[in-house]
Amino acid sequence: MSEDLPATTVHGTKATKEAKEAEGAQEAAGPLHAEEAERAAATGAPKAARTGRPARAAKKAGTARAAKDAKQESAAGRSAAPAAPLDWSNPLRDPQDRRLPRIAGPSGLVIFGVTGDLSRRKLMPAVYDLANRGLLPPGFSLVGFARRDWEDQDFAQVVHDAVKEHARTPFREEVWQQLAEGMRFIPGDFDDDAAFEQLRGAVEDLDASRGTSGNYAFYLSVPPKFFPKVVQQLKKHGLTDAPEGSWRRAVIEKPFGHDLDSARDLNALVHEVFDPEQVFRIDHYLGKETVQNILALRFANQMYEPIWNRSYVDHVQITMAEDIGIGGRAGYYDGIGAARDVIQNHLLQLMALTAMEEPASFDAPSLLTEKLKVLKAVRLPDDLGEHTVRGQYAGGWQGGAQVPGYLEEEGIDPASTTDTYAAIKLGIDNRRWAGVPFYLRTGKRLGRRVTEIAVVFQRAPHSPFDSTATEELGENAIVIRVQPDEGMTVRFGSKVPGTSMEIRDVSMDFAYGESFTESSPEAYERLILDVLLGDANLFPRHQEVEESWRILDPIEEYWATHERPAQYASGGWGPREADEMLARDGRSWRRP
Repeated sequence: MSEDLPATTVHGTKATKEAKEAEGAQEAAGPLHAEEAERAAATGAPKAARTGRPARAAKKAGTARAAKDAKQESAAGRSAAPAAPLDWSNPLRDPQDRRLPRIAGPSGLVIFGVTGDLSRRKLMPAVYDLANRGLLPPGFSLVGFARRDWEDQDFAQVVHDAVKEHARTPFREEVWQQLAEGMRFIPGDFDDDAAFEQLRGAVEDLDASRGTSGNYAFYLSVPPKFFPKVVQQLKKHGLTDAPEGSWRRAVIEKPFGHDLDSARDLNALVHEVFDPEQVFRIDHYLGKETVQNILALRFANQMYEPIWNRSYVDHVQITMAEDIGIGGRAGYYDGIGAARDVIQNHLLQLMALTAMEEPASFDAPSLLTEKLKVLKAVRLPDDLGEHTVRGQYAGGWQGGAQVPGYLEEEGIDPASTTDTYAAIKLGIDNRRWAGVPFYLRTGKRLGRRVTEIAVVFQRAPHSPFDSTATEELGENAIVIRVQPDEGMTVRFGSKVPGTSMEIRDVSMDFAYGESFTESSPEAYERLILDVLLGDANLFPRHQEVEESWRILDPIEEYWATHERPAQYASGGWGPREADEMLARDGRSWRRP
């Protein structure tokens, strides 16, 4: 419908919808939120927060005001201790009403490694976008922890710059003011006891001043080698002990271990501090709208499920291609490689969602049960040399520029055998998928950036048309585009207009950007909100992580004792050996 409207009308519709969404979200937050917002407005925001450059004087003034307020409260007979957690549910809201979005209750987020690229480009903008959409409480607090000699105002400036550059929603000064008032920064190393004591003090102070009710999520945006130390320090300094009626949660970025043994050890260590239901392992692909739409596509529609099995499906291809190299990630990437970095988590999760049976309900235990059934049924090929391929990109031309090969990148050992391309063939031994191969591939410096799932169907068992009429006809396919053009394509044969019978492939497209007026949120927006709400539907559990390593470990062990990775030209679609792998099965890779 929007195709017939002027561009200004479409943009106006989006802006109006965003405004209504934010307004409705604030209304749904209940009267307690409104009272807190009024108190914050009466107190007044420091000028530095309004400009994005908080000054030391403003900080001191805020401290003086807080002391004065505390004194007045004491005179009135009120206690200055942190308030007990309150019931923030809105009794007027019907749980079945989907018109208003879910809103996080009183809470705060502590980000370790806040100076990293992930935090700057994804996490901090996602927090702002959530606040801008009215999905965070007025007293939400953001605490950064890193090895920088910063004051709170320096941290606020960094967040301000990141939001200005990377936020999805428009910048609004009033939203920024409210968010900036709850920002704190703790300088220190991960083995610095004094820094963690300072962090505990900041958390307690924010409980009293911002009304976070003791609810905090600790986001470990740090290299995996630091996970054990950070978790142990949190326990040592009492930060994992939530007050009665409150919660504490840990958010851990991939990679979770580098093989099955290390993943088990890390799981055991983390679970000594946090209960399994308190640990949220981030796989940002599961936060993408198109990935969630796999379940809607399969289980909300009758037309697909009857043909989603071995009787009709010939094979499935899952591709994640990048058109960039390793950039400045040599220290992280070398020794890990494409298979550990992408296949072990992203692609095996996509395969599990594609192949799983219908869950009893859309909740975390039911989804875990069905995904685990798929992962446990995965069968590796008998000959790993014939049905797995690893490669390294060589120098060449890409995007109109000459680029170096992997072994020529800064910080890479010229003798490195780390894979920048990986392709594997897997089977699933169950009644639905027996005999249907799943081909998974990922690589850097490929033709274009794209992630897709292609369910390719068998050819018609009998064709009444002669071979000349169907020589341009391929196989039917359902292609789910995860990124960048989120949507779905159905490919089928159709007669070419004319006097002769000629059949050719055509495509029918569904695109999120054209079918819905509202834009899709970033994956980290959805995932951070789910962490604050305690909704684990889109987070892999430790059993899934361990099963994924069980699948990949034998392949990595085989590669470690055999030939060096095959070379492929930058800007192409991988090594020749990958094409030969499918050709041996009488198939070929899709060109995304």
